[in-house]
Amino acid sequence: MNRTYSGLRSALVPLLAVLVLAGCATPASVDPSSLPATPPAFRDQDPSRVLATAPAGAEAQAQGRWWAVFADPVLDRLVERAGRNNNSVQVAAGRLAQARAITRSTDADRLPQVDLGAGAVRQKNSSTGNRPQTVVSVGANFSYELDLIGRLSLATDAASLDARSREALLRSTQLLVQADVAQTYLNLRALDTERALVRDTLQAYRNTLRLTEVRFREGDVAELDVARVRTEVAATESEALTLDRRRAELEHALAVLVGEVASSFQVAPAEWATALPVIPAGVPSTVLVRRPDVSAAQSSMQAAQARVGVARAAWFPVFSLTANGGYAAPEIGDLFKMSTRAWGVGALLSLPIFDGGRREAGVQNANAELDIALANYREQILIAFRDVEDQLSALRLLAEQSEAQSRSVASSSRATVLSDSRYRNGLVSQLEVLDAQRSELRNRRQALQVRAAQYLATVGLIRALGGGWA
Repeated sequence: MNRTYSGLRSALVPLLAVLVLAGCATPASVDPSSLPATPPAFRDQDPSRVLATAPAGAEAQAQGRWWAVFADPVLDRLVERAGRNNNSVQVAAGRLAQARAITRSTDADRLPQVDLGAGAVRQKNSSTGNRPQTVVSVGANFSYELDLIGRLSLATDAASLDARSREALLRSTQLLVQADVAQTYLNLRALDTERALVRDTLQAYRNTLRLTEVRFREGDVAELDVARVRTEVAATESEALTLDRRRAELEHALAVLVGEVASSFQVAPAEWATALPVIPAGVPSTVLVRRPDVSAAQSSMQAAQARVGVARAAWFPVFSLTANGGYAAPEIGDLFKMSTRAWGVGALLSLPIFDGGRREAGVQNANAELDIALANYREQILIAFRDVEDQLSALRLLAEQSEAQSRSVASSSRATVLSDSRYRNGLVSQLEVLDAQRSELRNRRQALQVRAAQYLATVGLIRALGGGWA
């Protein structure tokens, strides 16, 4: 036994020396200067918002419930239903489960492998006079690859980083769905208000039409006045139906987002009482920490770095330890006798000499994958900053537009009052009154659309910031 151990040790010494001389595989490095520089501040950020007091309900965003700042119970319920039932979220969760399973499978290659086996073979050979004989066997096999180069650990690291990327993509999908639900719902509420405005105007036109028809029958006005009012009534009815159609489409889109059948899904019309919070953008560098899509791209790049190390490790020897032991006998009754026992241990060093360029191609492919992952990471950083700047500039310009639109609504409303007064005193025709009413309706609708755009840009900013701002 000592002689066997001494022989095995003598065989291992040169093998270990080869491995030491071969060195170890390391992940590829990335030059930090190849990544976009983080700006010191957002260009379109209002300085007064950087130190702004957090909006009401802002504490909820620490638990991932950023939508609570809008203080709308209906929105809260819709987002929570989408979190449970949305199919895109479930697909992302399934892909995360796959990535975690692959990580466990890859990590298993670093552990010893033990197999149990049993069999029966019918054979004949010269030692038995060419007579058929049955040999029954049972035994165990053991194998273990020594990860002296680090190939297996790098493969595990790469799989773990892939799982981390999938986890970040799940959070990104959840954030996207939450933002889509919020924006669709806010569009729906804005449309409810616009529908009410158009229908109130339609009712006013109908009242005017009835009055004009009476005056026409009495000979006070010409038929042209009646035709003009009828035209306004019909056009406004068409606008009202268009808004009804758009509302139905938004309601159906919400049904898909919350994972429910559109035929049985409904959001009742209600007053638009949703709060409009002011969200401070904070420091640009925090965007790279919060945004899950940036985190996913970074993890994918790191996984590609690790796989370059795995590809390089193919140039180094693979060293494995093996052992087997068991029993073999011609009769089952004799199977576990000491005389039928057999065992063996061994060590295997494997190093391909010529492979037609396969290993070099593997390294080149891994480097190309790293270049792709690095480019994707750079692009995701640029997209992150672009998204924030888009929403900041939108909010700044929408605030100015809202003020201008408010002045326009006030002026057009005053013009309608004056035109109606002049018409009643016989100073102007009804055409001037209709023009004033039409202008007021158009300006009020535009004011509603600007207000809706402010809500949508606020949701867009929260999403661009990664679902948080504190």
